[in-house]
Amino acid sequence: MQIDLELDTCGLHCPLPLLRLKKALQNLASGQVVRVLATDPAAVLDFGVFLEQAGHALLERSQTDHVLSFVIRKG
Repeated sequence: MQIDLELDTCGLHCPLPLLRLKKALQNLASGQVVRVLATDPAAVLDFGVFLEQAGHALLERSQTDHVLSFVIRKG
């Protein structure tokens, strides 16, 4: 899978990871893919609700140690 942008929000706390994701998505074209790395456990819920409401797709979610990884395609 081609990742068009990687966004590292590790160490940031709610709502900053979500705000950084929103800003990044504004600069992507529909269909492009962003990978977001986060350490804030609240990102799971925050991203899930936002993506559903905004029409973007969560392609993959994983966790390694304390780092969450989200792969998102812009709708």
